[in-house]
Amino acid sequence: MAGLALAPGALPRSILFLCGMNAVRSPMAEQLARRMLPTTIFVASAGVRAGERDPFVDAVLAEDGLTLGERHPRTLDDLEDDYFDLIVTLAPEAHHAALELTRSLAVEVEYWPMPDPTGAGGTREQIMASYRDVRERLKARIGRRFAAPGPAD
Repeated sequence: MAGLALAPGALPRSILFLCGMNAVRSPMAEQLARRMLPTTIFVASAGVRAGERDPFVDAVLAEDGLTLGERHPRTLDDLEDDYFDLIVTLAPEAHHAALELTRSLAVEVEYWPMPDPTGAGGTREQIMASYRDVRERLKARIGRRFAAPGPAD
């Protein structure tokens, strides 16, 4: 399936957030984007490998009034539709996988490197701070990247 390159400032019709295991960064990005972007944009997330649901993700999303609901981590192979206008990769492993996809699909790929908070140690509050940091970075990046253009002068 051939896609068209997105015009500068144009919003994609569909976005896939991709990370290593679809357990932390990409499901956070998916939920934030669903809230921040128009409902006409299809938003999904997946991982390169299968992962386990992370309870810290549920906790930091809940602080923002969001939830994953019954959703569990999924891989690229689990997706019903494999065509997206834009794939946003959040980890090096995911970026390499997305670039492989571009060999057979015409799709835009953007790399937004995000820290992996799963390696954070310390108290529960210190660990939560690492997850909050990723949530806030994702919010800021989604806001900057998909900001509605202002009215023409």
